[in-house]
Amino acid sequence: MGRLVVVSNRVTPITGRQAASAGGLAVGVLAALRDTGGLWFGWSGEVNETSRTGGRDGNGPPPPRVFRTGKVTYGLIDLSDADYQGFYAGFANRTLWPLFHYRLDLASFEHHWYATYRRVNQRFAEALRPLLKPDDIVWIHDYHLIPMAAELRRLGCENRIGFFLHIPFPAPEIYVSLPWHRQLAADLCAYDVLGFQTGTDVHQFKQYVELELNGTADWKGSVNALGRQLHVDAYPIGIDVDDVQGMAVSAEAKRQAARLSASMANRQLIMGVDRLDYTKGIVERLRAFELLLQDYPNLRRQVTFMQISAPSREQVPEYLELREQVELLSGHLNGVYSEADWVPLRYINRSYTRRSLMGFFRISRLGLVTPLRDGMNLVALEYVAAQDEQDPGVLVLSRFAGCAQQLDGALVVNPYDVHHLADTMHAGLAMTLDERQDRWRRMMQAVRHHDIIAWRDRFLARLEKLERVA
Repeated sequence: MGRLVVVSNRVTPITGRQAASAGGLAVGVLAALRDTGGLWFGWSGEVNETSRTGGRDGNGPPPPRVFRTGKVTYGLIDLSDADYQGFYAGFANRTLWPLFHYRLDLASFEHHWYATYRRVNQRFAEALRPLLKPDDIVWIHDYHLIPMAAELRRLGCENRIGFFLHIPFPAPEIYVSLPWHRQLAADLCAYDVLGFQTGTDVHQFKQYVELELNGTADWKGSVNALGRQLHVDAYPIGIDVDDVQGMAVSAEAKRQAARLSASMANRQLIMGVDRLDYTKGIVERLRAFELLLQDYPNLRRQVTFMQISAPSREQVPEYLELREQVELLSGHLNGVYSEADWVPLRYINRSYTRRSLMGFFRISRLGLVTPLRDGMNLVALEYVAAQDEQDPGVLVLSRFAGCAQQLDGALVVNPYDVHHLADTMHAGLAMTLDERQDRWRRMMQAVRHHDIIAWRDRFLARLEKLERVA
């Protein structure tokens, strides 16, 4: 196949120990590029006015900064503050993110944000186009860059272009509330291969195509709409299993786990690790933990819940409100149930390296992954892979996480039902070793089958089979 060109909103050149704290999309992209090499293109994460004015000569934005590290070539562009506010903080994270996660009550529909979103996508395409070779295969990622293929086609790009949506695709009844739903649907139809996390996402996109675009979709994945034919399918993203298992037994993981164990006084550890995001079900999880202590008083002093929630999108008002709510609930819970020598909840609002987290996962009896809506949720997969097969922990998993369709050994819950969640936590803590091992083996088989390499190879194999656009 030709060179692989990966395009994502945020590009952070990651080497060595930086990879230990990289986010899910970055880890997936690195795994996709690691063996074959290629170009990774996108926003540098920098905000400066030169990117708007074009510098001293005023001839438009500067070209991307291009450099090579190992097998990977990086192409980076900066954003102006106005573009960052409208494109990223505005339309991407206050319109599309809440809408695609079924939070219409938090979605804002500002026309100037949408205009900026399209303008930034146009700029991405114009900066990428000169870097493309005729045989390159272009793989664009996530909701920030939905219009990219349409913009590249406008510039005469005939390359094969695929798109993968890392977050859920909502039901048509939700999606049509977006004032620009048809424009973005047309953008999605500009791709050759359109990938979603789950069969549910595929079904909902096909429903929309048939109901709103008068298009057709068959069971083999062929979609015809707006004069375009594309292939649509589920490509569940996975993890690098061997890498996670190696991190779980690394020196750093063992050191951090030993420190934590020493402070636990032989109590059972319950773990939750999420970005501080309203989609992750953290508030409901805290309420369920309080019910656990209330309804099962014998567990007091016997368990400790450690919730690690790294700050996220702190410039977005809804996230600031969530932080205040979580901190208030955490203080209330500890104030009511703490004793002189025991604090039930350890709430930590900062990041840890992935090695440290894998060490924590490995010694925990219960892992809580209970999002209100999630595309896949790699934390759940990492939790499974990090376990000691001789004494594995129990995964309590939301039915609304994409990976719930794969992990039949998890205790699957409705995160909105906090009473049931509390009862399920109790069941997990009481589970026998034989049952824990059996459930872990079943989940581990699925995690290996759907690992990061399978995700990459399945998607790119489909894209490689297609003829280039005429």
